[in-house]
Amino acid sequence: MYDHIGLRVGNLDTAVRFYTAALAPLGFVLCSQGDGYAGFGPKDAPALWLHLHKGDKATGAHVAFSAKDHDAVKKFHAEGLKAGGRDNGGAGPRRDYSPTYYAAFLIDPDGNNVEAVCA
Repeated sequence: MYDHIGLRVGNLDTAVRFYTAALAPLGFVLCSQGDGYAGFGPKDAPALWLHLHKGDKATGAHVAFSAKDHDAVKKFHAEGLKAGGRDNGGAGPRRDYSPTYYAAFLIDPDGNNVEAVCA
């Protein structure tokens, strides 16, 4: 659980396209967008903020999003790949994390490791 997360992105349009596609299966939407920023989350409650950053690329962050079920995890991965993400671990059980941990991992267009998890 988190209050909010901010990620630096090199191309806001590319990042918005990726997160719009990848987060839709999890029930999250683009809530706010302006000059150099975009916010995603449940409708009217953005908690993931993307900020345009034109400096050196920072090392990637890791963000895990809650998913309601295994199907949502699978769709997160599939839609994220279609929208320009790179595979970092397909949907499946991660028994080394816990007996019921089911997740998928993507690298977003800015090198951040993003995950959808249903435990």
